[in-house]
Amino acid sequence: MTRQLPLDLALSPRFGEQDFLESPCNAEALALVRLWPDWPRRMLLLTGPSGAGKSHLGAIWAARAGARIFQGRDMDAASPPLLAGEGALLLEDAENAPEKELFHLLNLFMESGAGLMLTAARAPDLWGVRTPDLLSRLRRMPQAQIAAPDEAFLHAILVKLFDDRQIRVDAATIAYLAARMERSLAACGELVCALDREALARGRAVTRAFAGEFLRAHPQFGGEDEEL
Repeated sequence: MTRQLPLDLALSPRFGEQDFLESPCNAEALALVRLWPDWPRRMLLLTGPSGAGKSHLGAIWAARAGARIFQGRDMDAASPPLLAGEGALLLEDAENAPEKELFHLLNLFMESGAGLMLTAARAPDLWGVRTPDLLSRLRRMPQAQIAAPDEAFLHAILVKLFDDRQIRVDAATIAYLAARMERSLAACGELVCALDREALARGRAVTRAFAGEFLRAHPQFGGEDEEL
């Protein structure tokens, strides 16, 4: 069979509030985002695993607050006063920010009362923070956590990700994949991307039979699969 070479085109995620899928694992975090500007100290630390939807929730808040979005790893000595002058800030992956600069930034926002959201994969006690005063400030921030998704939510995420790629997949195939894949949103994204590329390369539709063949050939996405 002749294999086509699929173009590796990055798809821009849709980060509008109407595109966010609410579930029990993220309902509390979404409710807190929607409470803006009535946040204690006008700050929020949002934690959750990779691909859990932190950036999407952050983008929803940034649109509501008119906030600038900045990456923690990009912070340097000049960043805190510049970012504090923005009025509101979403600092993504805050655990990757240098401690001295992050400490300065938190102090500036606490003094000004401007809106600040931090996102991170884990709670501050797991960052390896070596500055006691910084850890104390992070612990005192109002916090929200996105939990691991249940199978029903994985169904919804798989449907959305296939829809983003304009791929129609029936409910039986979605259920088949959700029951066998790693239970994380990051795994959903990786699986849908890999299935899309393989289907394009082989000129096949994403069906239950195709999904079974794929999982048997790529056990890292779903482990052992029974015969169909």
